[in-house]
Amino acid sequence: MKAALALAFCMNTIALEAFADCRQALALGLDVSGSVDAREYRLQMGGLATALDAPRVREKLMAMPSAPVRLMIFEWSGPSDQSVVVPWTEISDEAVLDAVILTLSETERRDASPGTALGVAMREGQLHLARQPDCWKRTLDISGDGKSNLGPRPRDVRDRITASGITINALVIGVDDPNTGDIRQAEIAELSSYFRAEVILGPDAFVQTAIGFADYARAMTEKLIRELDGLVLSKVER
Repeated sequence: MKAALALAFCMNTIALEAFADCRQALALGLDVSGSVDAREYRLQMGGLATALDAPRVREKLMAMPSAPVRLMIFEWSGPSDQSVVVPWTEISDEAVLDAVILTLSETERRDASPGTALGVAMREGQLHLARQPDCWKRTLDISGDGKSNLGPRPRDVRDRITASGITINALVIGVDDPNTGDIRQAEIAELSSYFRAEVILGPDAFVQTAIGFADYARAMTEKLIRELDGLVLSKVER
């Protein structure tokens, strides 16, 4: 039985490779609002670079050369303050991935408005993903350390983009002050509930948590592995 399932899986994978050039478009939106200081900004950028360089993430990104992942990264804060850090890039080989990692490592913080326009960031991510209609799956990842306080409500934006077929996942960053003790867990639980209710979208959508920006690399690594795991299988089962 297992052998038959494995054979069927392989045959379906080959069939999928035949008609699609891109298995996933992945847009990463990074929170650079006023609540993110210079140290936290560096931990976020460096954490994403570390996650992309993790052996298991590299392995999954390179798993299907005939149908690579396309990646783009943008920063967001206030309603009119979004900026592309890495434009759409097809992760076709190790050298391309290395170049993305280097860009993240060398990116310096720009002046950004202090507001947190989460709904606008979601809409921005949708617009970027709309430029990749041929990918099997289109995923927006929003990293954030607080609730939206400017612009349209996230839930209203989410409801309007439901028909687009994209998935929205979230990486929620809690406070990292060790002096707050158990308050950290309570605050991150509340923020995670907010992102589940207001932001994430799609049948396989999820919220990943990080206890502070120092935990960002670990959380992002786990999230990328989860997103890239079983992507082909989820497509085969449809």
